[in-house]
Amino acid sequence: MKILLSNDDGYFAPGIQVLFKVLQNEVDFRKLVIMAPERNRSAASNSLTLLEPLRLNEHHSLSSREDCRVYSVNGTPTDCVHLGVNGGLDEQPDIVLSGINAGANMGDDVLYSGTVAAATEGRFLGKPSIAISLCGDQHFETAAYVLIKLLKDLPNMALQSDTIININVPDVPLEALKGIKVTRLGRRHMSEAVVKQNDPRGLPIYWIGPAGSAADAGEGTDFFAIEQGYASVTPLKIDLTHYAMMEELAQWAASHT
Repeated sequence: MKILLSNDDGYFAPGIQVLFKVLQNEVDFRKLVIMAPERNRSAASNSLTLLEPLRLNEHHSLSSREDCRVYSVNGTPTDCVHLGVNGGLDEQPDIVLSGINAGANMGDDVLYSGTVAAATEGRFLGKPSIAISLCGDQHFETAAYVLIKLLKDLPNMALQSDTIININVPDVPLEALKGIKVTRLGRRHMSEAVVKQNDPRGLPIYWIGPAGSAADAGEGTDFFAIEQGYASVTPLKIDLTHYAMMEELAQWAASHT
């Protein structure tokens, strides 16, 4: 199985490096490629770079095996996966893995997340895709363990062509992980207000404020699973059509024809 590994924290980030080493040492994959942003591109969502060329840089020092390659890209997570699947490599991958992200991607986060976007692009291009995030920045090995468990059983699952898997894992040692729960997305409150400051010239600048707290975090949600010490596995449909509303809108449209 040929794996394309990407993220939104950058090719040098500890999460992707831990997963890279685990995949090399513990799973018998013949081909493994990292293609990830050259810098942190968190919250880049599904953006593509269209107004300037993309460049690949190979980093030989990060690979311990000759058949494992590491590339950085001067673009977004979506750019990286698009390149990796759609002509940037000699061989197409069989699967796209995005992560391990440092920080949760739950609830509304998935709309902004570059981690989830990388997996979405893989699915758009016909590849089974998984996004994985650690709800913190310490115990990446725990998240890698959960992902490896899923990968080993993935051939026996009927993963639909319009679906990706979004995994979030508590930032705890493996022995403290209570298990795995299949969940739905929760929902956050509105984000905090922007933070206004002045630059050295006295001109106003603004920082995006923190994400809101969880509003829908009841049992069955990704928020609840993480709070209870379980890894959260959420299937996400990438078809955003609201089918239940189509008939009502069709009636409205007919009345104006």
